[in-house]
Amino acid sequence: QVELVESGGGSVQPGGSLRLSCALSALIFGIKDMAWFRQAPGKQRELVAAIATDGTTNYADSVAGRFTISRDNNAKNTVYLQMDSLKPEDTAVYYCYGMNHWGQGTQVTVSS
Repeated sequence: QVELVESGGGSVQPGGSLRLSCALSALIFGIKDMAWFRQAPGKQRELVAAIATDGTTNYADSVAGRFTISRDNNAKNTVYLQMDSLKPEDTAVYYCYGMNHWGQGTQVTVSS
């Protein structure tokens, strides 16, 4: 059984930072591709950042230079999304994705 357990999120003022965590829980071998998506009210879910098994990363243009996706040094199927210089337009529910499964989602609100 595959489970993605997310943590982090919350409310922050513009310019602030947050870090999201996602642990892939499953009886698996090897490192898996993982990603973060987000969905704002009335909008489609969109890719925010992804990290491949070889460590290659890619980002949506809207977050490049502000967000960083990374893996835990010990638990390689735990990924983080460090979000800096947050903007109100980053407000959304953020979802972790891996092995064709979704996390439960965590709310990020950026507001003054």
